[in-house]
Amino acid sequence: MKRLAVAACVLLAFGVLSQAAEGAENAALAVRGKEFGKALPPIGFVQFCLKNPAECSRPQGRAENAIVSSSQWAQVAKINASVNMAIQPVSDMDLYGIPEYWTYPTDSGDCEDYLLLKKRMLEKAGFNPAALLITVVLDEKSEGHAVLTVITDKGDYVLDNRRDDVLLWNETGYRFLKRQSRENARLWVALTDQRLAKTEAVSSGD
Repeated sequence: MKRLAVAACVLLAFGVLSQAAEGAENAALAVRGKEFGKALPPIGFVQFCLKNPAECSRPQGRAENAIVSSSQWAQVAKINASVNMAIQPVSDMDLYGIPEYWTYPTDSGDCEDYLLLKKRMLEKAGFNPAALLITVVLDEKSEGHAVLTVITDKGDYVLDNRRDDVLLWNETGYRFLKRQSRENARLWVALTDQRLAKTEAVSSGD
């Protein structure tokens, strides 16, 4: 069942803490991922916004890095771990009979459902929506996956349904493809040079 949920997340790429608070505060600043212009949002995200316009049109706030206190780091870790524990990984095809469907999960869902719930919980906890960005990556197997990036003054951290640890983006082993714009929740930006990605795709042969 878990494999099916992971397989469903592959469509994201191609359809287009438990870390201690003290350790987090003392972590070296991550180099920010360079943006390479606009990117197409995942189709599941577009459909989610059509069904939930208020979720995608509310003000983002100023695009500033979140200043996260020790207590807030503990809250981030708790939310990440609790959602991972509460939601069982099940593919959209098994749940809804379609390959891609983004929604807030109740007891099961795939990668984007986990992050939607985490994003909503963090917003209710007082985090600026502009610092909570839905992000599409390629994992260690070059398969599509979705995570939630938290932009902070200490670096860009990743909340992932595959692990309870909240890691700096450059510690995940993922290749970051695109994410929501910090200025507009409906818009997306590329995190990799699309011309280079096309060149690599041609060179790979498969």
